[in-house]
Amino acid sequence: MERFFVDKTLFDGRPSEKRDAREMRCYDLLESLSIPFRRAEHSPADSVEKCMEVEKVIGVSICKNLFLCNRRKTEFFLLMMPGLKPFRTGVFSKLVGSSRLSFGDEKHMSELLGTAPGSVSILGLMNDRQGRVKLAIDRDVVREEFIRCHPCVNTSTLRISTADVLEKLLPAIGHEPLLVELPWEPRDL
Repeated sequence: MERFFVDKTLFDGRPSEKRDAREMRCYDLLESLSIPFRRAEHSPADSVEKCMEVEKVIGVSICKNLFLCNRRKTEFFLLMMPGLKPFRTGVFSKLVGSSRLSFGDEKHMSELLGTAPGSVSILGLMNDRQGRVKLAIDRDVVREEFIRCHPCVNTSTLRISTADVLEKLLPAIGHEPLLVELPWEPRDL
């Protein structure tokens, strides 16, 4: 098993070398909107445990980004929630008024968000030009000063001001968030 690596340096802005096109489009968007960001570099962060290692460098709590859809695959959601808060499908389904939600498949994730499992983030919404994905954000996430997310690849993590995400990024990409209050206790509504 390969050991997880996190660079202990926190970088300002984009990397100097060329990267994956998906990642570079994220940096282009943030810069075009004059949104400053800090960046941590690491090996693929595809688990909560690995993301907790990144948290020590970036200084922002884990934020889970869940791509969900209904059974007919006609309604899609991106849910941002605290990383350690338990996710209960039934609770979220009731809050958004959509029954039978489950995790979205890789095909739709790629088609709608331009990303792959383990790399889903709010920045992927820039690829959803038809607005097919509804954004839901747990209120605990927006209470924090910063949001952390991947730039559509899971080998970098960004720290962006929550105010910049809500006031600049989301209006620019045409997505209005639905704020939800998910319980910390694993119970149904």
